[in-house]
Amino acid sequence: MNWEVVNSHRCTLGESPVWDAKAQRLLWVDIPEGEVHSYVPDTGQHSIYPTGTQIGAIALRKSGGLIGAAADGFFRFDINTQTREFISDPEVHLPGNRFNDGKCDPAGRFWAGSMSMNNEPGRGKLYCLEKDLSISIKLANIGCSNGLAWSPDHRKFYYIDTLAQHVMGYDYAAATGEISNPEIILNIPKATGYPDGMTIDSQGMLWIAVWGASKVIRCNPANGFILNEIHFPATQVTSCTFGGKNLDELYVTSACAGLTRKQLDSQPLAGKLFVVRDIRCSGVRADRFAG
Repeated sequence: MNWEVVNSHRCTLGESPVWDAKAQRLLWVDIPEGEVHSYVPDTGQHSIYPTGTQIGAIALRKSGGLIGAAADGFFRFDINTQTREFISDPEVHLPGNRFNDGKCDPAGRFWAGSMSMNNEPGRGKLYCLEKDLSISIKLANIGCSNGLAWSPDHRKFYYIDTLAQHVMGYDYAAATGEISNPEIILNIPKATGYPDGMTIDSQGMLWIAVWGASKVIRCNPANGFILNEIHFPATQVTSCTFGGKNLDELYVTSACAGLTRKQLDSQPLAGKLFVVRDIRCSGVRADRFAG
């Protein structure tokens, strides 16, 4: 499978890619720069929208616009007017934390997790923003909350705490949002990289970005078997999602944050957005926030 560079822009820390099927565009964030990015493949148009804060994750809303999680909590964001509407910050008492990855579940809730900006273990939590804007805690004692995915049949929830070095699977009840019966799906030894963001395809296979290893892997969550690997010219791949008219293109974000000058010279494409077109499978439509 061959990757392509989407455009010339380099993100400091690209993350949270989501395909907007209605607008036929890819959206993603640059966390430390506080930017939402938009790319329209049909025209090649790339737009950047500043949010004024470190933004960890975005997702689509059914009523239009975006829902997001940032250093100062949950918010709505209108791309057209570039206005950000604050909702709530469940970690206002933890100024050393920020939100990281997030995604909507099949019932229209927005899940997003936090992490310590100083990499203090166990400081993060995984939260769920309900449609009525109430907030519940799903998991606690998290090191670095990261990738999320739900199975196509809506019976399983998959989750990554990067510092725990594994992908977890849970039984998931769409009606209530309850998760139960945790089990380790896949271990990734520290020497081989760190599990980061992920997505799922229509066959129920997980696609996991491995930070520090220059690759995205395809994993069968039923047995933990790694089915495929795609390698990129950037060690810090961060996340991935399916896009395109048939959801058969894999978009992959990356980062250049923390790299030395020597590393940047040897990785001129670090921080770029990549696409793999000959993926030979398809994804599922991104769920939208119902609140």
